Amino acid sequence: MFSEKILERVAGAPAEALGKTLDVSRGIADAFHTRKHFQKAREYWHTLGPGLTTGAADDDPSGIATYSQAGAQYGFKLLWLAPFTFPLMAIVQEMCARIGLVTGRGLAANIRAYYPKWVLYICTALLFFANTLNIGADLGAMAKGVQLLFPHFGFMSLVFGFALFSLALQIFTTYEKYAKYLKWLALILLSYIFATLAIKNLNWNLILTQAIIPTITFSKEQIFLITAVLGTTISPYLFFWQTSQEVEEQILGGRTTLKLRREETTSKEVKNMRLDVWSGMFLSNLVMFFIIAACGATLFKAGITNITSAAEAATALKPFAGDQAYLLFALGIIGTGMLAVPVLAGSASYALSESFGWKFGLYKKLKQANAFYGIIIISTVIGFLINYFGFDPIKTLIYSAVFNGLISPIILVLIVMMSSNSKIMGKWVNNKTIAGLGWIITGIMVIAGVATIISLFLT
Repeated sequence: MFSEKILERVAGAPAEALGKTLDVSRGIADAFHTRKHFQKAREYWHTLGPGLTTGAADDDPSGIATYSQAGAQYGFKLLWLAPFTFPLMAIVQEMCARIGLVTGRGLAANIRAYYPKWVLYICTALLFFANTLNIGADLGAMAKGVQLLFPHFGFMSLVFGFALFSLALQIFTTYEKYAKYLKWLALILLSYIFATLAIKNLNWNLILTQAIIPTITFSKEQIFLITAVLGTTISPYLFFWQTSQEVEEQILGGRTTLKLRREETTSKEVKNMRLDVWSGMFLSNLVMFFIIAACGATLFKAGITNITSAAEAATALKPFAGDQAYLLFALGIIGTGMLAVPVLAGSASYALSESFGWKFGLYKKLKQANAFYGIIIISTVIGFLINYFGFDPIKTLIYSAVFNGLISPIILVLIVMMSSNSKIMGKWVNNKTIAGLGWIITGIMVIAGVATIISLFLT
């Protein structure tokens, strides 16, 4: 009986949220009822692709847990991180996308071509370990998300099912279908916005004020949490995934050889890429903003200041935000995990395959790229086993953050150098402003990486 009620609420929550969205949409439609505006909306949607899915994958269950903790522990005080990290994240991902678009090769392949191999091997090895740890944590979070709705389902059975489904999706579907799946799945992020808007009596004046004016106490706990947010938004796996997906899109468009992909990049291609990337990063950071606001308005106010997982955040929200917010939060955990796990596994495989010169690409069939798909299988299986052996998911995320903190600055240095090199990028080289911002972002991540490591040794 309990499961039936839960099922009814699960089925009804998206419909209720959709109904509210449709009410707003009707008003918009009344104002913009011409075919011209509808056509523009369709063109915009078709322009979105790798940037949208990369931004959405950034808000994985571990990211949700980080943002939830930021809101629970400090209320609205860290809301400024959402607008602050948005341009940083977008500039870096735009550089990565432009490298892939102009060179016709993934990030690792370009590093291999222009820099010492030992640098590449260290980066890809650390990336593989960090991503694998993150996969394990995300698989466990997805299973916990289902158990919020159906408590009688076995944890390890759910972890195994999600791991198997993720592998099947990457191995046995064509890239064209796979890309469409990821693109539509990105819309699951809207559930967090709906969940926050379902909370009554939000103090929007305070929320907007705290989003504009930075508040830093320089305590060990706050510095570590800020570092965690930076590591969650500017992550190495997103660099590799973004670049490789630009190449996959070129191949899907018929440019199947490196020679064809290295032909003159048009202004329209770059314009569409930038629109895609900045849209995806905006959605990612908008969701961060609403998650922090939701937990700040409810959990912080109620004195619940320690959130250790996305599932715990959803459970803690229920008494204060109601069933609708709770269910939408739970559905978001499952959906974002299904989006993030393939991206984590895929980015590690792209990096390793390009590093060692293996055949690679989601457009290839299993037999055509055994090593590429083998890395995806290995990283997912290890992620599953992390849960089987009962490793602490929070410690897993901390170690993942340490690895990311170590390799992010190194890879960012290479990204800024490559995208600022006219021999590599031609006329699409960084201008002085973008190059300068790139080095500033790199410096911020160096500080974040050092702070992450130091915080582990402080009592």
